[in-house]
Amino acid sequence: MPEFKKATLASGLRVVAETDPRSYSMSLGYFVRAGSRNECDLQSGLSHFLEHMMFKGTDRRSAEDVNRELDELGGQSNAYTSEEQTVYYATVLPKFQDRIVDLLTDMMAPVLDAGEFETERQVILEEIAKYEDQPPFGGFERAMEIFFSPRGLGRRVLGTAESIEAMTAERMRDYFLERYRPENIVVAATGNVDFDGLVAEIETRTKAWGDRKPTETLPDDDLNTIPVGIELDTDLSAPDAAQAYAIRIGDGPSSDSADRYATRLLASILGDEGGSRMFWELIDTGRAEIATCWPQEFSDCGAWFTYLVCAPEDLQSNLRFIQDITKGLVQEGVKPDELRQAINKTLAGYIMQSERPSNRLFSIGSRALVHDDYMSLDDSLDQIKAVDAAAIARAANQYLASPTREIIAAAKSS
Repeated sequence: MPEFKKATLASGLRVVAETDPRSYSMSLGYFVRAGSRNECDLQSGLSHFLEHMMFKGTDRRSAEDVNRELDELGGQSNAYTSEEQTVYYATVLPKFQDRIVDLLTDMMAPVLDAGEFETERQVILEEIAKYEDQPPFGGFERAMEIFFSPRGLGRRVLGTAESIEAMTAERMRDYFLERYRPENIVVAATGNVDFDGLVAEIETRTKAWGDRKPTETLPDDDLNTIPVGIELDTDLSAPDAAQAYAIRIGDGPSSDSADRYATRLLASILGDEGGSRMFWELIDTGRAEIATCWPQEFSDCGAWFTYLVCAPEDLQSNLRFIQDITKGLVQEGVKPDELRQAINKTLAGYIMQSERPSNRLFSIGSRALVHDDYMSLDDSLDQIKAVDAAAIARAANQYLASPTREIIAAAKSS
């Protein structure tokens, strides 16, 4: 059976693992409290920019060495940045544990070369432009900016073209020294892991990390202004769009809320893309291409998203359909067979995902970083099984009946 283990090093860096000697692989990840909500206006986009730069070489390895060694280990590796964290991870065979620990830990001490910085700046500017050209044309970012304000949780993970253009390598280095300190980092591992060996290796290789200290003091954001490059209009122009895109955002539970499991099941019943009330009324009937909803959980709060894609002439009628479907669920509750189906589907999804150490890694690492605790798969399954119709009703009344903001992306009618 999987066993949870934890160690806190003298530097404050935490090492956690869910070990299972039956696994054929092991996964390792560095979870860093460096996300867009940790940035100020002059740092906007730096968490994501820095994620790119961490693959560009160290004192011991060139960028080519980093990528070659990742390929040599024959596993899977990647990184991502969100509002609350940046994560670097890899999955390899257990015999390569020492090598992947050495490689990922070395990557956590990057050179941050000025030449590579300029090259990667162009890559990110292209990424921003490409993202804004694709449906729903920055609609989710606009929803977050309007709902949470364009700072904190509402700050764009990629930053804006203006903030990236204005960024300097020196500011990035200082941001690295500020955020990539031991107390802001969790090392997580899952699968067939030698935990004692992992802790010993990490402790040896990270002794100097406590010496990281930022040198620049930045001014507080002027909250009476809107950050450069940001607009808060609820209508987005999409001249070439053949479809219309609508996003509604309202309150949702945090990742530590007692009703988060009920809310996840509520989303499955109301807007699951494979068989839900929205699916049968809007997708199966051909009224819409996409009609779905989901909660997005953060450490201290959350959001509830509703997303609709359909022909422009059907937009308003479909939005009324969604409003009526939602109102009906709030007023009448859920049927026993709906709840039973949602529970069974969710349980199966959790169990199948847990079969891979790489999938468990994100749950273990994120939970340790954000809440400093652990939830086993069995604990999660028990929470799902415990959800009843009354819990669904409470979640529906709290989140579906709360005020929302609506963002529309569509071609302007002439």
